[in-house]
Amino acid sequence: MRRKLPPNVEKNVVKGHVYLSYRVGKGPRIKLPGDPNSDAFKMAYAAAVAGHASTSPAIARDQPRSIGALVTSYLNSDAFASLGDGSKSGYRSRLDQIRRDHGHRAVAGLTKDRIEEKILKPLHNKPGAKIDTLKKLRILIRHAKDDLKWLAVDPSAGIRRGRSKEIRAWTDAEMVAFETRWPFGTKQRAAYELMLHVGTARVDTHLTTWVQADADDFEYTRRKTGVPVLVEKAQSLRAALAALPRRHVCILTTEWGKPFTVDGFSGWMRDAMTDAGLPLDCRPHGLRKTFGRLLADAGATAHQIMAALGHLTLAEAERYTREADRRRGGRHAIQKLEDYKANRIPQTSSASLGKEAKTIGNSK
Repeated sequence: MRRKLPPNVEKNVVKGHVYLSYRVGKGPRIKLPGDPNSDAFKMAYAAAVAGHASTSPAIARDQPRSIGALVTSYLNSDAFASLGDGSKSGYRSRLDQIRRDHGHRAVAGLTKDRIEEKILKPLHNKPGAKIDTLKKLRILIRHAKDDLKWLAVDPSAGIRRGRSKEIRAWTDAEMVAFETRWPFGTKQRAAYELMLHVGTARVDTHLTTWVQADADDFEYTRRKTGVPVLVEKAQSLRAALAALPRRHVCILTTEWGKPFTVDGFSGWMRDAMTDAGLPLDCRPHGLRKTFGRLLADAGATAHQIMAALGHLTLAEAERYTREADRRRGGRHAIQKLEDYKANRIPQTSSASLGKEAKTIGNSK
């Protein structure tokens, strides 16, 4: 079980390196040793806490019926406990941010205008964060309204969610560029093949094991949804795994031979993609989208794509089949147009159909 960090300790992973720091709210960061179990860390943490306490006021407790108290209540609710481990991490990160920025606000004082002006407007240049903040805020409001009875109506009603730029699938040229830069035998190619031909997200990829690789089929359970997935291993995936040396129970390890963290794996893949000359809008998660696109282009049904990607609903998989149908429809339309244009030209020229009369007579 992953050890929980002490209060106010932040973790950042840069190129596989773990950096820990002590920070209260938006105050300055105090660097700490990287091993939270070491004596050096404990001494540095105690000094950071003592130093902050001597220069700053004590951290206030959540006021009754404040957004901070609402976040605490939701984190202790059955609804949050029922989420998958992968979802809990994302929820907690966003809810902690809401608590830091707006925990002092009274829940009863929330209105549509105040939510838009005070909570969402500061995120106008971060559309993804803005959408996720509104989504989590509505979960909190539903908890306050239905479970705690702190609200009679939903103050977020009528607020438009907006749109964020969706992570796209990789193009064929981008796939060729990555495969050229990272041939079989490299860990980067093995990670690429896992995400492309199994459809694993980063949270499912970084801890895949050789036990899974040695099985006839590749089987795993999606951390985000808890859905079990079983797929046959593609030939290129078999080749990538066969060419990779085995030095750990996990297939992918850092340069120090340790398993990746989720963030460490993301940064490592980003570096590999940069080395392959791929643009910034090309994302590791886009390989999962590419897997769905390739399945749809190959004629897989929505139910088959749903099973291969571990989707919870058929609607998620139907997006791929609709896009594939549009592409096929566009190609077929152009083919029909070309056939039509080719058949408009007569096979025999008009000159060979007869000679013009030498004289033109008047009819009587």
